Amino acid sequence: MGTTSCPLSWHGPTTLHGLHSASPQAVRPHPCSRSVPRVQAVQWNRGRRKQYTPGLSDPAIIPARRGLHIASAGGPSKGLGKAKRVGGGQVDTPVRKVLLGIAVAYTVLIVVVPFLNVFLQAFGNGFGPFLEHLADEDFLHAVKMTLLLALVSVPINTVWGIVAAIQITRNEFPGKTFAMAMLDLPFSISPVVTGLMLVLLYGREGWFSPVLRAAGFNVVFAFPGMALATLFVTLPFVVRELIPILEAMDLSEEEAARTLGANDWQVFWNVTLPNIRWGLLYGLILTNARAMGEFGAVSVISGNIIGRTQTLTLYVESAYKEYNTEAAFSASVLLSFLALITLVIKEILERASSAE
Repeated sequence: MGTTSCPLSWHGPTTLHGLHSASPQAVRPHPCSRSVPRVQAVQWNRGRRKQYTPGLSDPAIIPARRGLHIASAGGPSKGLGKAKRVGGGQVDTPVRKVLLGIAVAYTVLIVVVPFLNVFLQAFGNGFGPFLEHLADEDFLHAVKMTLLLALVSVPINTVWGIVAAIQITRNEFPGKTFAMAMLDLPFSISPVVTGLMLVLLYGREGWFSPVLRAAGFNVVFAFPGMALATLFVTLPFVVRELIPILEAMDLSEEEAARTLGANDWQVFWNVTLPNIRWGLLYGLILTNARAMGEFGAVSVISGNIIGRTQTLTLYVESAYKEYNTEAAFSASVLLSFLALITLVIKEILERASSAE
């Protein structure tokens, strides 16, 4: 019988370098050899043992170590060339480096530079003028209104989000798909349109105007209208964070608790809440950040009255329009600090959630 030439050029070692097998003399069979019985080997790949059986289509066995060239059947010159493994198992290539550089440059230009410029403008004349603007009466009132809106909207939307998420994921009812779609309405609609809708409902010529006038209760150009606008724009955050978690949650724990005699409140407090706590906190942080940074809807329905219905974001706009740039940048620094605190808490929550 004639000898068939192998179409694959073999450049690798003949011993199982870096591998352990049942026999110390175990060798790597030629890729085209059918006469050599298969050997069971244990490959060490980044500290993980993987059982495999070499076959006809196996690439050349190369120890999985960082910095080594990737090789395949056909030799090092016919594989990925100079592509190398880097940290995280990614392939380091010139194209990847260029794309990474573009992404970093874009992020620095769009996010980092404007953010740092706010601090430079605020502290351009030293800390003295900055502290003076922070002690201004109108500024303090704007801070007060911002905190009040957050204190109202965050608890209400947190409770509503928990109840809505549980009811949506645990029950089937007509119009469920429509209800799920409506949850995203505050994300898709312009905040200015949101403020206009509230004005058309609660303004002088609005649907509820006769009732409000008879009760002597003002909504537009007052705190209640600002609270309604903030509640609307922050409504989806908690419920949207909880729905995926509740859908992926194993119901056997809740069923076991009910079997043991627990009521609905005990099941929620002892079983459901511990499983959704990280998502709940994450949604709460996002709700608070949006409540403090809302501008469009609050601007329309509040009238931006200085000393009465002005929040921090509206204060920044008014100060900038009046060419009081130092006051505007000082308020912007405070909002930026709030954003940084939010990001830090968000990162802590994500790491804590991943650790579990």
